[in-house]
Amino acid sequence: MAWMAWTWPTAIFFLVIASLLITFSVLAIKFPETPRRGILRIETTRGDRLFITLLGSAFINLAWLGLVGAYQPYALIVCLLYAAAVFRWV
Repeated sequence: MAWMAWTWPTAIFFLVIASLLITFSVLAIKFPETPRRGILRIETTRGDRLFITLLGSAFINLAWLGLVGAYQPYALIVCLLYAAAVFRWV
């Protein structure tokens, strides 16, 4: 794995993604969910909403880098607000 720059932020990123996937898998097994319709008018489950959140957060961070610069903590706040909105209304 010498080809990848394993810094602490990189390791934390992958650990968070892995823990989210494990947590949502356990939730799906323990508490099965019926799909629901939100403002997008498509049926979504927790996993679908997680995917939408991760994809949207990636775009938010890319837009933040392009428009604001490299100071990302405020982008994290925007992503958390976006995630809360997705899990509430989508």
